Amino acid sequence: MGPETPRYPVPPISGPARSAALLTAALLLLAACGGSPSEKTDAAGRADGYPVTLKNCGRTVTVDAPPRRAVSVDQGTTEILLSLGLQDRMAATATWTDPVMKGLEKANAGVKRIADNRPSSEKVLDQEPDFVTADFESTLAKGGVAPREQFEKLGVPTYVSPADCTAKDNTQDGDGVRTGALTMDSVYAEVRDLARAFGVPERGEKLVAELRTRIREATDGIDASGTSVLYWFANSESPYLAGCCGAPGIITRELGAKNAFDDTHDEWPQINWETVADRDPDVLVIGDLTRKSQTAESAAGKIAFLESNPVTRKMDAVRHKRYVLLSGQAMNPTIRTVEGLEQLAAGLREFGLAG
Repeated sequence: MGPETPRYPVPPISGPARSAALLTAALLLLAACGGSPSEKTDAAGRADGYPVTLKNCGRTVTVDAPPRRAVSVDQGTTEILLSLGLQDRMAATATWTDPVMKGLEKANAGVKRIADNRPSSEKVLDQEPDFVTADFESTLAKGGVAPREQFEKLGVPTYVSPADCTAKDNTQDGDGVRTGALTMDSVYAEVRDLARAFGVPERGEKLVAELRTRIREATDGIDASGTSVLYWFANSESPYLAGCCGAPGIITRELGAKNAFDDTHDEWPQINWETVADRDPDVLVIGDLTRKSQTAESAAGKIAFLESNPVTRKMDAVRHKRYVLLSGQAMNPTIRTVEGLEQLAAGLREFGLAG
């Protein structure tokens, strides 16, 4: 969350007049979107297979009909919905760190983008959503877009990526602390949940199978034991580096390598460069972001810093230019974590650091 989607103070839904107007609009929308002539319905007029009930981050989410105006306010959930072929049922997206995943350009082009960073609650509600998704608990909380309760009061179901609440404590400042190692199972659960919510469970199973196959092929015969890797997401003054157990942990474990900072459970701890230089990792995995909310967002900016800073330029990985460039989404727990694994595996083989 933090380096990926820093907390921007946005005004919550407030004011009795505003709330009343939004509630009226939401209720009218729900009445209009409850079904369509082409949809199979039961005797009670409900869409076939609905309502769908999901257990999500300690909440029960009920989806009464296939969403038709979903708003995804984080890039990770957006790319899942696009991968499931649901672009025609998306009203808008927001919060982008990278270009859309390859292969999804055409699908994404037809979906409205309401903000490059976190949108206000008003911008989201202006799209008349019937389903809202996010990658992080903080996105749908006080200080984020709006608390989930406020959407639910308007009859709009919300969904947060399970990877952000599975074996993770988000109650402290920063980006949360992992209480256990994250696995791809949380990402697969998200794919399946969203596919069920939209009434296309078979598409979810197909996507999960494809992701599993890619991981198997990327790790086939590889042995990176003895190789240390550091993941740098953003910020040059006080860099956000990966702790042991988030998405970079999935990648590192699958390849048999060692995370240079696997002794911290913070999701993205900020660590000084002297400590980094002391650990002198073999490979630097560098986030190549297109957003502009932190310093040294792009890979080019990060590499320029590493090669000019008197502390970092002497590191072995810098002197030998052992850099692997990943998108921000590949360094967060999303379907693109698989992309990150593939790219790091290729880099380790190129550097002669893996079997």
